[in-house]
Amino acid sequence: MAEYINTPAPRRWGEKRYHSMDYDLKLAYGEKVYKIILNGRMTCPNRDGTVGKGGCIFCSPAGSGDFAGSAALSITEQLRQGKKALLGKRPVHAYIAYFQAFTNTYAPVSYLERIYMEAVRDPEVKILSIATRPDCLGEAVLELLGRINRIKPVWIELGLQTIHPATAAYIRRGYGLPVFEQAVKDLRRLGITVIVHTILYLPGETEPQMFETLDYLNRTDVQGIKLQLLHILKGTDLAAEYETHPFFVPSMQEYIAMLGKCILRLRPGMAIHRLTGDGPRELLEAPLWTSNKRTVLNMLHRYLKAEDIWQGKEFHG
Repeated sequence: MAEYINTPAPRRWGEKRYHSMDYDLKLAYGEKVYKIILNGRMTCPNRDGTVGKGGCIFCSPAGSGDFAGSAALSITEQLRQGKKALLGKRPVHAYIAYFQAFTNTYAPVSYLERIYMEAVRDPEVKILSIATRPDCLGEAVLELLGRINRIKPVWIELGLQTIHPATAAYIRRGYGLPVFEQAVKDLRRLGITVIVHTILYLPGETEPQMFETLDYLNRTDVQGIKLQLLHILKGTDLAAEYETHPFFVPSMQEYIAMLGKCILRLRPGMAIHRLTGDGPRELLEAPLWTSNKRTVLNMLHRYLKAEDIWQGKEFHG
């Protein structure tokens, strides 16, 4: 695995104290770029019996695509509706077409090409972003992604969550770390941007273990990271576990302090795509304070300023 050397951090990444996705996009496109979440009408090998049944222990019935467009609509219509919703609030000219629900390379390549190209042909779509599993990137899929990446940038988001085998088995991830490493290698060979999902405060994981996952990613050829607090959603196996055997869930203040430590730990070249999440209010069982994402982010930015925390300032990776 490649080793990456820390580089000096700029004084500011825009108005934030960390290397944000928004900052990179504004540099590249001269304006804010907004995501439209799409539903490609797929399932997951961790649900249909190919790898497992029931999916990851924390995954909602909608396959983590609770805010995606309607599966009954074409990709073109989902984009149109997404644009309409955004334009009702602010002027927008640039979009990321984000296939989020379930595993978005888990279908025949002919079907994938049709829906991906339907999104890419929209002149206002600047980037194609695809959430998937590293064990669903066969040669034909990689060839398709490489071809589209020569038309418009392709981002692949991989749900790693943790590097620790015991936790991975508990959450029923369904693949080993070597599979992830091979997927990253294959995608980077094609020049495709790789973004990794991690979950903080998975049951039983200690703070040092969470840092070990970040340190591993610092040494890996990935370009972005999503830091997600574990959400307990109604209707999931995790919620049933929480009801019978409650486990630790951090307060907002504890989580913000942890994010500060994570930001210090990440190499400056790693763009942060997410620092929290906002599960559907009707499904969220805990922690309830996460339902107000804007409040959490505002408090985080005040905390980073008060503690003089900058990504890369005291790089530990």
